[in-house]
Amino acid sequence: MSGLLLKGINKVYPSGVQAVFNFCLDIRDKEFIVLVGPSGCGKSTTLRMIAGLEDISSGELYIDGKLVNDVVPKDRDIAMVFQNYALYPHMTVYDNMAFGLKLRKVPKEIIDQKVKAAAEILGITDYLSRKPKALSGGQRQRVALGRTIVREPKVFLLDEPLSNLDAKLRASMRTEISKLHSRLATTFIYVTHDQVEAMTMGTRIVVMKDGFMQQVDTPQNLYDYPVNLFVAGFIGTPQMNFFKNARLVSEGNKVCVTFVGGNKIVLPKSVVARIKNINEYLNVDKDITLGVRPEDIHQDQAFIANSPETIIKARIEVIEKLGAETQIYCELDYDGKESSVIDNSTQMIAKISSRAVVSLKEVVELAFDAHHLHLFDGDTEASMLERDEGYEVIPENAEGSAFTPPTPQEMRAQIDAARIVTKEMKAQMRKDAKMAKRTAAMAAKENAETPADEDKAE
Repeated sequence: MSGLLLKGINKVYPSGVQAVFNFCLDIRDKEFIVLVGPSGCGKSTTLRMIAGLEDISSGELYIDGKLVNDVVPKDRDIAMVFQNYALYPHMTVYDNMAFGLKLRKVPKEIIDQKVKAAAEILGITDYLSRKPKALSGGQRQRVALGRTIVREPKVFLLDEPLSNLDAKLRASMRTEISKLHSRLATTFIYVTHDQVEAMTMGTRIVVMKDGFMQQVDTPQNLYDYPVNLFVAGFIGTPQMNFFKNARLVSEGNKVCVTFVGGNKIVLPKSVVARIKNINEYLNVDKDITLGVRPEDIHQDQAFIANSPETIIKARIEVIEKLGAETQIYCELDYDGKESSVIDNSTQMIAKISSRAVVSLKEVVELAFDAHHLHLFDGDTEASMLERDEGYEVIPENAEGSAFTPPTPQEMRAQIDAARIVTKEMKAQMRKDAKMAKRTAAMAAKENAETPADEDKAE
């Protein structure tokens, strides 16, 4: 069993493109860490650097307290499950699972014992004599997992292993992998772009964007206390509603948020008490962003009656009946004109009861659960709210302190600086190529002239 420590890891490719910026993380023994983010955020690159399949440009990687930057992959005692399974098609399931042990000259009796034990854990004992082409996608995935289990590695690395499966099988395999982690009691590092997988499987989740870490936290803390606008929008299905260009104003002894369409809601005193540096936002010309999750918007009359200061009116544009619930897409600033429901700042998604009777173009009253609102700075996009007392404290990062994400301005500055370096490197590479070509041409010319000069001298 083993823990990992990543200190200031950066990845810069030979072309000069930087894929990962200052990745710092302390992974405890037996943790299930999930790296999640959109395509191109650097999560798979980080996993491949841990595995040794990519060189680390700068920074330090420790496995079980040992610096392994220059240790070859086979000596890191790490097993990796790839997205495409990577099974040998001409070998049986048994041979696929035993192949790594055979290369290590493990005795046949021990190989047989380990393969059968892993097959029993994964429920593929009946398939050991089959070849991969005779297996379903989920069964192949189990074989790929079994091949790593028999090695008994210090760390399991899984790179989007469920992305090729259908929805039902994905849900089943999520459960199987979670059970496997519990049974093996070792360290798992899992990469995915699916936030549902991340929330249901990870003990801690690392949210990434454009090569930068955004937040490292437990699943529930990510949901309840997103540190910035990106994390808030990425975690949760459907994503959080954002109302930009909102303002914080006071009316007597009450604090209100005004937003699109002249809507106004009163904040509870418990929420007002959590606003950081409230005087910077209250009654001043400074934009904020109001965030409300679809499940915190209610249509039932009992909730509306108990929350008269958070009621808004909206016109229903789209109704999606999902059986257990109904999702409605609403227009807040309705003026008789048709508008797109995609990427529209006046649109809002709400989850309501599946038994609620609603119809298209109907104007309905909805009430926000003001105790679960989110407020973000209009410029830095950072959360304006302190966390509640008694929340689960996040573990320290590799630097020994709580992780602070970069602001969008800081990210853009670092990316721009990396682009300048990339441009300079490419210019230097072109210059070096021209010089090499010129040198080669001169050398060829000299070689061609030498025999003629020698004949003339004779």
